[in-house]
Amino acid sequence: MALTQKLEFRQSQSLVMTPQLMQAIKLLQLSNLDLSAFVEEELERNPLLERAGEDADPPAAEGAAARDADSEGDEASAFGDRGASERTVSQDSEPAPDEWMNRDLGSRAEIEQTFDSGLENVFPEEPAEAAARTAQDAAPVAFTEWGGGASSDDSYNLEAFVAAEITLGEHLAEQLAVAVTAPAQRMIGRYLIDLVDEAGYLPADLGDAGDKLGAGDSDLAAAVTVLQTFDPPGICARSLSECLAIQLRDKNRYDPAMQALVEHLELLARRDFAALRRICGVDDEDLAEMIGEIRHLDPKPGLRFGAARTQTVAPDIYVRPGPDGGWLVELNSDTLPRVLVNHTYYAELSKTIRKDGDKTYFTDCLQNATWLVRALDQRARTILKVATEIVRQQDGFFAHGIAHLRPLNLKTVADAIQMHESTVSRVTANKYMATNRGIFELKYFFTASIAAADGGSAHSAESVRHHIRQLVDAEDPSAVLSDDTIVERLREAGIDIARRTVAKYREALRIPSSVQRRREKQNLLGSARTAPPNRSRDAAPA
Repeated sequence: MALTQKLEFRQSQSLVMTPQLMQAIKLLQLSNLDLSAFVEEELERNPLLERAGEDADPPAAEGAAARDADSEGDEASAFGDRGASERTVSQDSEPAPDEWMNRDLGSRAEIEQTFDSGLENVFPEEPAEAAARTAQDAAPVAFTEWGGGASSDDSYNLEAFVAAEITLGEHLAEQLAVAVTAPAQRMIGRYLIDLVDEAGYLPADLGDAGDKLGAGDSDLAAAVTVLQTFDPPGICARSLSECLAIQLRDKNRYDPAMQALVEHLELLARRDFAALRRICGVDDEDLAEMIGEIRHLDPKPGLRFGAARTQTVAPDIYVRPGPDGGWLVELNSDTLPRVLVNHTYYAELSKTIRKDGDKTYFTDCLQNATWLVRALDQRARTILKVATEIVRQQDGFFAHGIAHLRPLNLKTVADAIQMHESTVSRVTANKYMATNRGIFELKYFFTASIAAADGGSAHSAESVRHHIRQLVDAEDPSAVLSDDTIVERLREAGIDIARRTVAKYREALRIPSSVQRRREKQNLLGSARTAPPNRSRDAAPA
């Protein structure tokens, strides 16, 4: 069989992901903070992009400034003649502003008569040299040089006057420099301070710290003991029990009963008050008082220093009631970057550029800038379209609350707005909506469906969890609801749900089991019925 060569034309269709399309998909799922950072990078990289509202003709301003600088000498020479004529004319009316300063006012009485005030009220008696030096120091200075509060300069920065926040390590190091004088102990203390986490805890196992520092276990233990005496109380503990014990010792409340309670915190977490009363040897009132003291302690004392500031969420969409009883959906313009393409600058450059490489570069910049502006506009339109459909689907939630939240999935919204599910998924990622009921992530409105017991409309998983929370909060302390009972109550309300699903939702809501809730509520009832004893729990500190 002979091999031959030939040319063929074939026509086919294929989906090609261009770089612009890939970038548009990336922009769609970015949060407003990430989008702002991306636009800032593009503004630095692309000379044809500019922020909306900026001066679009900076070369003209620079030319005007240059012209002013060129004519400064002529104006200065002309100013001298004009100043002399003005002073001459003003002699008949009142002295020029700088003339009375150089005039010989004569004696002290004449000076006081001229100023209509005593000299002691104007300036203190000083020698001539000191007065001259004071006058020189009092020369007018621009407010921006020393941070005057009346400055109207845009570069005025109030944060420059705010004291820097001290970190936990610096706070402990300052106390270590005062408490320890031996160089070896200071070195051990500095090493241990570096091991303290942001909550103020040391690792339970110091590992090979002794080998690295060439110190024994006794030296490390002594250094830890010193660090645990520092402020704030409870710092440098190696466990929660030790942290609470340090704070109780500082308050002189670490008696044997409190020591037993601190050593059995797992029983307190399980709310096994009967076991705690038996171990601590106290009654209900004393145990309640001890638990109250524990709750007033700080389990993470290190967070007082250098803690990260809480960043509030900036919503991307606002939803508010409309005048016709509907809902108005609008984008948050503060989170949308405003960029424009400077076509005027490109037209000026096109007339002067001669190199092919430069022409190609600026042509690419123009294409990228035009694409970015269109991509940002399309992103805003897509977010608004998806948010509007979510509000339409979840109208009951906005009007009546979480109990009326409907089950919703991505496909329902995608079919309604004629988009792909992946597009809706990218739009709802890292986006937030401000409503009359709070700020919610867009993904919050997409919940699983729970079938109805009577064959009616399905219920959303979030509304079922809310119903479980209401049942537990309203239960009788003498008849605590088990998971099986909750299933029966939900089926009576028209919700068909399995027992394991109820248990999963209850654990997600951090609701204890029926056994733990019964024990806790019975203990509370027993404490309320118990008469207050006439004895005191005070004892010598351990």
